[in-house]
Amino acid sequence: MLYFDWTYSLILIAMVISMVVQARMQSTFSRYSRVANGRGLTGREAARILLDRQGMYQVQVVPVSGHLSDHYDPRSKTVRLSQDVYNSNSLAALGVAAHECGHAVQDARGYVPLKIRGALVPVANFGSQLSWPLFLAGLIFSYRPLLTAGILLFCGALLFQLVTLPVELNASRRALRSLSENGMLYEDEIKGSRKVLRAAAMTYVAAVITSLLQLLRLLILSNNRRRD
Repeated sequence: MLYFDWTYSLILIAMVISMVVQARMQSTFSRYSRVANGRGLTGREAARILLDRQGMYQVQVVPVSGHLSDHYDPRSKTVRLSQDVYNSNSLAALGVAAHECGHAVQDARGYVPLKIRGALVPVANFGSQLSWPLFLAGLIFSYRPLLTAGILLFCGALLFQLVTLPVELNASRRALRSLSENGMLYEDEIKGSRKVLRAAAMTYVAAVITSLLQLLRLLILSNNRRRD
């Protein structure tokens, strides 16, 4: 009964949580994408101003394809903004652009959790690719070392997600503070950007909850096979 057991309910719960959070994120971003900021700044302009005021003239701001594909690349020292953000003057765009600049500042200031996350990238990639194949092989052949290896690799990927949480939350705090201190958004506009960043942060929280539920399922299945 490998493919039909009650632990599938844990996966269903995880899927529902993820879908609800993603829908909320999309809805919030869409809503504040239609609200222009009072100063008419685009995401690109806001990012450039924030970086320059930190003395980070070497960090580039470039467009990237995709929806909500915004990210900071520490290797090339580049803030990459999606088209929805790069050329938009919405509250959502400024919030996202400032958030990615927050990551650039973390990198420049040697923010420890960011360094730890960077070091964990190979572990996370390796764990996410091999944890389930090894675990399933252990179940099929009733070989405990494979079960244990699968669980440990999955824990490595989960650790990466846990470290990501403070990194993302800190970047959002930096973003809102910098937008306010530099007078780029009025006080009532800050609330809109805050809601966008809060909704985005919840996607990382949901990812951790999903992984925890999956880990619980792995442990339950492993324990059941040991009793068998």
